Amino acid sequence: MKKVNQIFHFKPFSQKQRKVLNWWCDSSPVKDYDGIIADGAIRSGKTISMSLSFVLWAMTRFNGQNFGMCGKTIGSFRRNVLFWLKLMLRSRGYKVADHRADNLVIVTRHGAENYFYIFGGKDERSQDLIQGITLAGVFFDEVALMPESFINQATGRCSVDGSKYWFNCNPDGPYHWFKVGWIDKAIGYLGKEKVKKLQEEAARAGKEAGLKKLLYVHFTMDDNLSLSEEIKARYRSNYSGVFFKRYILGLWAMAEGIIYDMFDPDKHVRKIREFFQRLIDGGRYVSVDYGTQNATVFLLWNRGTDRKWYCIREYYYSGRDKGSQKTDSEYADDFQEWLGGTGIKAVIVDPSAASFIAELRKRGYAVLKADNDVEDGIRVVASLLNMGRLVFSDSCVNTVKEFASYIWDEKAAQRGEDKPVKEHDHAMDAVRYFCYTILSKRTAQVKSKKKYGFS
Repeated sequence: MKKVNQIFHFKPFSQKQRKVLNWWCDSSPVKDYDGIIADGAIRSGKTISMSLSFVLWAMTRFNGQNFGMCGKTIGSFRRNVLFWLKLMLRSRGYKVADHRADNLVIVTRHGAENYFYIFGGKDERSQDLIQGITLAGVFFDEVALMPESFINQATGRCSVDGSKYWFNCNPDGPYHWFKVGWIDKAIGYLGKEKVKKLQEEAARAGKEAGLKKLLYVHFTMDDNLSLSEEIKARYRSNYSGVFFKRYILGLWAMAEGIIYDMFDPDKHVRKIREFFQRLIDGGRYVSVDYGTQNATVFLLWNRGTDRKWYCIREYYYSGRDKGSQKTDSEYADDFQEWLGGTGIKAVIVDPSAASFIAELRKRGYAVLKADNDVEDGIRVVASLLNMGRLVFSDSCVNTVKEFASYIWDEKAAQRGEDKPVKEHDHAMDAVRYFCYTILSKRTAQVKSKKKYGFS
């Protein structure tokens, strides 16, 4: 089969995208800054301009040097950044050799050759992967999703003269470590008057102001000239509450109050007879949140002809409330009786429930370990609710009740973390497991459609 060469067709760059592309050039008044931060709304064009500018800078300023390019995971970086970056570079005459086994991209042009290593920064252990290498620069995509230790380790590797940092992200909470430790100390964010005041105050106290010579560029969707007004309106309709503030307005907003404030019983809850005719045979899954003393929840999901997913039945048992615990075998017996012979494609189970997973598999059920990323999972559920893609039978009384009491943890928010209060959350966990593991666009693109029966 003949390989088709893909070509990247550049759209006009906005003023902020051009600022990102040119800030390091000889004519720029901020060319001596140590780096740049670009934050703001989703689909605002910041990633395209930041990644391209990073490589153009590296190829213009260096030859034979190592650079770091970091995402939350290597897979997400390849999908969201590197795929498009390689097309852009080749369209501009660069030779790009991608050595996937080594996570190394070699870029050459006009006699210059540099080496770009890809790293994933998903947890505290990730810092070990980047130790020992000497870098002339590092680019972070989705920096707010990475641990502080990884960022400190990566920036600490930039010991080549002229090295710079490039940070790209969507906002999180106002007390997030990156907002407090980097953005709030960036000269480009504070402005000249604030910088002068802080420096004077520090001088009087006989200490350093602790500022960082970083340019700051804030993006909105209007800074992406390739988006139509219709597409921008669609994105705005997908979010509400704190997610609207962060992903659409691009604000570092506090997660507070009810998590799913977009949940509306009039919109999302129906009697089963009102939608029974829309259910598709063979399009069913069960999601499970397993507890010993805490509640165990089973939710039965059925795909509809209208592309919506219907939660048509729930099982809810709390050993603490009932005063009697159940064994794995007893829960599996309940599962079989509750399912009543209904055919399902798979059971999505909390990955920590190893013994219950083993019991279900022993009885012949196909079991998927749920993707248990809480923050991203909540975001996906919220988007699906906003789009009207989830509907719950009024018989799922505990699930509907939990939507009204599932709230953000204020103390965690003040530590820079987005976490729900761990109360009245068992049905909410089961909802999240299903939505993020099966319905998430990110997950569905990665996993084999045949394997999990997508259509």
